[in-house]
Amino acid sequence: METKRAATRLAALGHEKRLAVFRLLVQAGPEGLSAGVIGEQLGLAPATLSFHLAHLSRVGLITGRQESRFIFYATNYAEMDDLLGFLTQNCCNGGSCLPKTLAANTQAKRRRSSPKTC
Repeated sequence: METKRAATRLAALGHEKRLAVFRLLVQAGPEGLSAGVIGEQLGLAPATLSFHLAHLSRVGLITGRQESRFIFYATNYAEMDDLLGFLTQNCCNGGSCLPKTLAANTQAKRRRSSPKTC
């Protein structure tokens, strides 16, 4: 991943509300959540939520799909994985200095557990 691309994604996550949206979608899994549910759970007005969802979509961290009259948003796990890989590349000269990252799942474990999305 290029530094500029990583910086753009990190800047998008640098806003408190966008970070909350992204974390909620990560927890929701590959099926994602409808915009209405996201707004309800985070207490965001529709216009504000649309703005944040559009920003996260534009930088590639989430995707949207329409089902009937609802739009469901989900984490783009491949992009999230690339960003995490970029951030931790060559960390500590290959040592295991990231216990929280290891506990949360390593990149290899995430890819083995569900090859199509995360």
